[in-house]
Amino acid sequence: MKTTHLILALLILLALGVGAYMLSGSGEGQTINNDLPPVETIPVEPDGGIGDGAQPLDELLASSTEDTMTYASEMKIGSSVNETELTAHHFGNGTNEVLFITGVHGADSANTVALGEELIDYLTKNEEAVPEGMRVTVIPVMNPDGLASGSRFNANDVDLNRNFGCDWAASSKWRDQTVSGGSAAYSEPEAAALRDYVAEVNVVGAVVWFAAEGKVYPSACEGAPSKASAELAATFAASAGYPVEAEFDAYQINGDMTNWLAEEGIPAISVLLSDRESTEWNKNEAGVKAVLELLSAN
Repeated sequence: MKTTHLILALLILLALGVGAYMLSGSGEGQTINNDLPPVETIPVEPDGGIGDGAQPLDELLASSTEDTMTYASEMKIGSSVNETELTAHHFGNGTNEVLFITGVHGADSANTVALGEELIDYLTKNEEAVPEGMRVTVIPVMNPDGLASGSRFNANDVDLNRNFGCDWAASSKWRDQTVSGGSAAYSEPEAAALRDYVAEVNVVGAVVWFAAEGKVYPSACEGAPSKASAELAATFAASAGYPVEAEFDAYQINGDMTNWLAEEGIPAISVLLSDRESTEWNKNEAGVKAVLELLSAN
């Protein structure tokens, strides 16, 4: 038994020696370069680096694309005098933006705020309502301080629809009442927030709701309405069942929001609801659909 064990041990040692010799690269005709620096190796997970419980690469890419292409989102565009956030609700991922604004006159036209919320709910539930290549943005409350305090004006007692750049004046009219247009155009943080937001995006059309007359007006700054604004007004009015007027002349208005948009080259209209209670949703839904169809075709 001892002789057998000895022979077996010698065979194992011989095999190990030959293997080491071959692996060392020092066979016949080979030159060993001992001056080469050691090669650093990067440790690799057995699963290719994904790790236990990690998301596979194809799923990760898919989820990343989903996040980037979210249909509905919202963002803060600024704050009111009392530091209430002004929120823009986005629908769709196109580069051509259509802007819908309500709640400019706070509690005096609270039904426009309710209409803005209805529009948000409608767009949330109906992705097909937003044409390809477009993004629809709804700002439902432009004057949160006035809405909270029961006033038409913001916390500085300024009429926000008299604080924009077109034909601005320190004082203007609302019916037979003199109202403040602010200390300068865009002196109010709400108006400045909208100005800055519009400067950053490609707005191709805008609709702003007020109360209460039951009419639609195209925007214009120091002249006749542009062809695009007139077409926008006629399209909305025909679908919604409101009459359309070429110009609002019941009393003097300086620093009007939609007229400022016209000055910026953006087709825009003012829609005045029939009263201060109803949202007239069915009529305005039809008008919104018609406007989106018109602007997507241009």
